[in-house]
Amino acid sequence: MNFKQLEYFVHVAELGGFSKAAVVLDIAQSALSRQVRALEVELRETLMLRNGRGVVLTEAGQRLYEHGVNILQALAQAQDDMGASRDAPVGRITIGLPPSVGRQLTLPLIDGFQRRLPAARLAIVEGLSSHISEWISTGRVDLGLLYNPEAQPALEITPLIEESLCLVSPAASPGPPSGSGAALPLQTLPAWPLIVPERSHAIRKLLETQAVLAGIKLNIAWEVSSIAAILDLVCAGYGHAVLHASAVAASDRADLLRVRPLVQPQLNSVLCLAVSAHKRPSPLMRQAARLLTELVKGLPQGAAAAAAVPVPVPPTSQPG
Repeated sequence: MNFKQLEYFVHVAELGGFSKAAVVLDIAQSALSRQVRALEVELRETLMLRNGRGVVLTEAGQRLYEHGVNILQALAQAQDDMGASRDAPVGRITIGLPPSVGRQLTLPLIDGFQRRLPAARLAIVEGLSSHISEWISTGRVDLGLLYNPEAQPALEITPLIEESLCLVSPAASPGPPSGSGAALPLQTLPAWPLIVPERSHAIRKLLETQAVLAGIKLNIAWEVSSIAAILDLVCAGYGHAVLHASAVAASDRADLLRVRPLVQPQLNSVLCLAVSAHKRPSPLMRQAARLLTELVKGLPQGAAAAAAVPVPVPPTSQPG
């Protein structure tokens, strides 16, 4: 076993498949698979089970993954300490991204690291804000983006951008033409069957909190945690979604969807940068945080502009 094999294995485990890990590591998928297989042969254990959607860790694989994360973190810390004396951004860093912005930021992050931090190694993991918060606290992730995080001693949190939540509907659904951006009062929301993420999702928490305060009951038709899958279902006519306009703009479905901001009250979600409050920031950490902040502030924010559109009179009949 060597550090390279261990790093490859941890990347595949964190990203859930060989294809994604091969892109992040910039190596051929076949070469990556051979390295992990060599590790399995040496340890005489099956570490991963391959399926059509990626890989699943076996019990032995989970044990090795936990050891591997600790070993790689210790190695990265040693490299950081050596580089800190000369202020060099070297070592390995893991960044956690929520699914709603993961697709928009993964490619620019990797491109930015390749151009600006060529001596550093990057791992990207996706998860709900609640999961990323826990991963930063336990040291699995070095820094990450969180939606509407709660204050906690283990984290240092910096707000980056504020986005409004919008009702996302099929472009052909009743109402103003696509792209008109006509705002909808929150009181009208029960008229729409909604496709929403699970209860631990930041958007779901914000939506349900505001619904309770407004005295309305949401019409939950389906619960789906994947943002991409939610947009597919909306396009297929299974219901409507409450998401950020930027998530729609970043998808390949934007021309099939209509986005209308929710107002009275406006539902604002804050995307924040989070790091451990107990870990000394290395040169690489500072550079990575600066790059991530720049990329986040460059995201499309159509929701903010759309929210300025005058509020229409609530519909008298239930929309489709």
